[in-house]
Amino acid sequence: MEGIEIVAATVEQAIEKAEAQLGLSRDQFEVEVVREEKSGILGGKGKEALIRVTPVTPPEKACPELVEGDAVKVVTEILDTLLGLLGVTGKVEVLSDEIPLALDITGDDLGILIGRRGQTLACLEYITKLIVVGRLKAWLPLTVDVGGYKKRRRDSLQRLALYLAEQVKSRRRAITIEPMPANERRIVHLTLADNPDVTTQSIGEGEGRKVVILLRQG
Repeated sequence: MEGIEIVAATVEQAIEKAEAQLGLSRDQFEVEVVREEKSGILGGKGKEALIRVTPVTPPEKACPELVEGDAVKVVTEILDTLLGLLGVTGKVEVLSDEIPLALDITGDDLGILIGRRGQTLACLEYITKLIVVGRLKAWLPLTVDVGGYKKRRRDSLQRLALYLAEQVKSRRRAITIEPMPANERRIVHLTLADNPDVTTQSIGEGEGRKVVILLRQG
């Protein structure tokens, strides 16, 4: 597969944007930095970063179309098994039986599957993907949700990003959002990627990493 070029304010933001667009994690594609970001002279407009990303073919093969017929059954069985091992009662519903697959677990008192800021849910999805690879010998793009949590959280973050962007524009000063995981930072970055007035960047390390919304230079 040919490389895909991604442009963003910084190299890191471009990588996060690539993860969101490709639906892949960082270890599933190679990154070539074509151009690093450069600050403008005397406050002038600088240059955005440009990277080229190429998905890495996972071990064995990466041909989801060859396994699509069995994929839904396999993933559903895996999730049912994991729920049983966790002692959680829930029903696995298929939201999309086309690649990438989308599944949602419904039931009562499923907060334990979501965890703080969706961290447990992210782990559940990752483990499911690993088991699927072992069963099908192919990488299968899929998402796992619990009671529509991801959609509600995404909608909430998008509204927050747009609101804060207006605050940055009116107050003429940057605003830093509380720390959040990488997938949530990506939502903020993508929501404001084409905003003509503001831009975003990530700062901090580890679990303390957060997004800053600031005025676009120009």
